[in-house]
Amino acid sequence: MNDQIQTDVIVIGAGVVGLSAAIAAQARGLSVVVLDREGPAAGASAGNAGAFAFTDILPLASPGILKKAPKWLLDPLGPLSVPPAYALQIAPWMFRFWRACAQGRVAHSTAAQTALMDLSKAELEPFLQETGTVGMLRKDGNLQVYEGEAELKASLPGWKAREEHGIDFHHLDAAGINEIQPGIAPRFTHGTFTPGWYSIADPKLYTLALADHFRAIGGSIERAEVIALRPVDGGVDVVSSGGASRRAAQVVLSAGAFSHQVARTIGENIPLETERGYNTTLPPEAFDLRTQVTFGGHGFVVTRLSTGIRVGGAVELGGLKLPPNFRRSEAMLKKAQSFLPGLKPQGGVQWMGFRPSLPDSLPAVGHARATQRVVYAFGHGHLGLTQSAGTARIVADLLTGKKPAIDIASFSPQRF
Repeated sequence: MNDQIQTDVIVIGAGVVGLSAAIAAQARGLSVVVLDREGPAAGASAGNAGAFAFTDILPLASPGILKKAPKWLLDPLGPLSVPPAYALQIAPWMFRFWRACAQGRVAHSTAAQTALMDLSKAELEPFLQETGTVGMLRKDGNLQVYEGEAELKASLPGWKAREEHGIDFHHLDAAGINEIQPGIAPRFTHGTFTPGWYSIADPKLYTLALADHFRAIGGSIERAEVIALRPVDGGVDVVSSGGASRRAAQVVLSAGAFSHQVARTIGENIPLETERGYNTTLPPEAFDLRTQVTFGGHGFVVTRLSTGIRVGGAVELGGLKLPPNFRRSEAMLKKAQSFLPGLKPQGGVQWMGFRPSLPDSLPAVGHARATQRVVYAFGHGHLGLTQSAGTARIVADLLTGKKPAIDIASFSPQRF
């Protein structure tokens, strides 16, 4: 073990949040090393839908989801599922999720989420300019579609909450839907378009580009499976699976769905669970897609990337060890064929990834209980890409002793 400080900051995790934080720390004059068990863009950062969903301020934990959940859970291939083999293990998390659905808690979470969204949106384009990735940004909006007027009316309270937070949207009839995105099945009679919904050309290529930029300005990325943290005088020892250890003045823990395992080694019990996300990426010519289309009643989206048409979403609360159930990808693709009759389903590539989620739908961003030298930045659920630039700003503030750009009390890792 080397008992000398080897770098100012070690960032654990080379996903989009970890790399964004590493770049932001580097911009403050800190020396930074990134450690990751597989390398850049190996997890959820590679296979997400590529959206900067700044309008998605409503937490998954809400009274609305409680109404839908019983029906969804009866369908093992539906928008929300819990594999029987994992049901007992996830029960404590589900209880916390149920408590977070109380109206007062939802209002609190929405306000906190909105603040982080506003910061992330403000930070995004300057960050893209700094990293040479602004050419990958798209501003095509998002079209949410509904099967009938009753489904639209059920969504109105959520749109009212967005309106109160200044989010622009437009409700549409069938003709309006067709004008924005031709080719959607007539069963979808109503829609809502949010023009402020951004996306990235391809999330994996974007994350890899961040890694290239980080290296180009002096950063180092190394493969190592971090298994423990050990606070010491003047720093933190970061222990890898092979027994090797290195010391940094400060550590940022941003290891996605594996973060809670590392946090546990310094006495922190954070209720992180894994939303296993599934998708199929079809060739670019599979459909003439002009905007992201969200089939909210069915829990998935169809989005246009530079590398293809991605059909994915849904939530499977199944932990880290169960094998993938790619029947979920197949079920979404089959529905997409029905909802977009011109979609060509051939030539697709399936994927499953781990989305790190906390019961109240807010991430853990802040100092560890054991030491101010460890900063947590994980648990963003579906919103890691969306909130990456804002989270990076907060992390850089914490590392340099500055007051964060927003109040981060709601994101405290010790709130549970």
